[in-house]
This record gives sequence, structure tokens and C-alpha cells, in this order.
Amino acid sequence: MDMSSPRVLKLAEEIKVIAAEMLKRRIKDPRLGFVTITDVRLTGDSRDATIFYTAFGTPEEQTGTAVALQSATGLIRSQVGKQLGLKFTPTLVFVPDAVPENARQIEDLLAAAKDGDAKLAEQAAGATYAGDADPYKKPDDEQV
Repeated sequence: MDMSSPRVLKLAEEIKVIAAEMLKRRIKDPRLGFVTITDVRLTGDSRDATIFYTAFGTPEEQTGTAVALQSATGLIRSQVGKQLGLKFTPTLVFVPDAVPENARQIEDLLAAAKDGDAKLAEQAAGATYAGDADPYKKPDDEQV
């Protein structure tokens, strides 16, 4: 069975909802910052689930959130098993989602490129040709 089977996709979505609800309502760890569950990927045999998340705050707060998630993994896993009634509850691993950070870096690079283009356009606006406007010889320019 592969990750794209409807059953596995449905299970992944249900795990995402259960984990998000647990973090919102049941986990009272003071280290847990503002967290968003972005995706859940299940192995084809539904034995292992990777839960991707984003955490906001300073690097220290993000580290605290990671520790809190690690600490809450057992409780969340038992709740997943209880709510889904599976014969085997998948192991859960929380992984920071790199997409928002990568998107921010790309936006920064695009902004820098736009600034560079604007400066270049500004320089070009007042520029004149070093020689003639058209440096190519024409047939009437040639001496016979």
C-alpha cells in the first residue's frame, strides 16, 4: 500500500486533526508555543507518521516547543489510537516544517533582486551611449 492510497491519506488527515486538537486543548506544557500542524505523512503500511509543524517565536521558544512536542508525543499517540481504533497505532515523530522558512528566504532574495533592478534602472535612466547610438556601419557610410 502506498502513501497515495485513499485509506492512508484519510488516516493522515485524521491524525492531523487529532494532533492539532490535542495541542490546542489538552497539552498544557508551558514550553509549547504557538504551533501549527502543517502536514502528516504516513508510511504505506501506516506504522509510522511524520507530523510536520511550524512554531513561531524566537529560536529559544521554537526549541522549547520542539521539546514540549517530544514530551507530549506519547499522550498524543495514545489519543490517536483511542480515537481511530486502529489495531496498531502509528509511531509519531514531530518534524519542523522548513517550507515557511524557505519561503521567507526566497521572498528576501526576490526583494533584494527587485532593489538591484530598481537601482540599475535608475542608473540607466541618465546614461548616454559611449559612442554613436547605433554602432553598426551602414552601406552608405562605406567609402568606395
